Amino acid sequence: MRREIQTVTIENIRATHRARKSEIDLRLAEFANIGLRGSDERLFEELVFCIFTAGASARMGLRSIEAVRSLLREGTHEELIEALQKKHRYPRARSGYIVVTRDYLNENCGMRLRARLASFNDPIARRDWLARERRIKGLGYKEASHYLRNIGFRGYAILDKHILRSLHELEVIDSPLPPTTRRRYLEVEESLRRFAERINIDFDELDLILWSMKTGEILK
Repeated sequence: MRREIQTVTIENIRATHRARKSEIDLRLAEFANIGLRGSDERLFEELVFCIFTAGASARMGLRSIEAVRSLLREGTHEELIEALQKKHRYPRARSGYIVVTRDYLNENCGMRLRARLASFNDPIARRDWLARERRIKGLGYKEASHYLRNIGFRGYAILDKHILRSLHELEVIDSPLPPTTRRRYLEVEESLRRFAERINIDFDELDLILWSMKTGEILK
């Protein structure tokens, strides 16, 4: 349910946390359930959702997934383009990303995404693979973090414009501009982690709180 957008202060963060704790817990439990019980096809669907949200919105991503779900496994580039007409801002480019990424994952791990992601002992290396592998298209660090959060992995910051603006207003970071390098992304992520510890709110819960305060809702 959409709510009034709030001013981001520590007092309001704590109030929002109290008011929406059950809703936030439910959302994080849904993500964890996908990671534990979802098929590899579902994990790929979540990856495509994050490809769709890059440079767009969560709602556009949801509409786009509904349009292409039946095509994700074997749909051609042209079939995907056709399905995304009037659903996504970039139907041709995003369709190409899906095909290239699907081909790579089939070659790299036989689309056994759960096993491939679990093979990383280092959580930073897990995200690096998603963000830096050239044949996984359209993610980068923000959407790689988004994907991992959406399938139950904890401890990754999704540094979108809402989170960055919030951190800037709170004077946690000096600039609300998106980090353009891996090093800067990790620095801002660590600043968010320290802030969460300072105000004694779970890191992953804080991400959803800040996003909801800027948008009025909690989505995926």
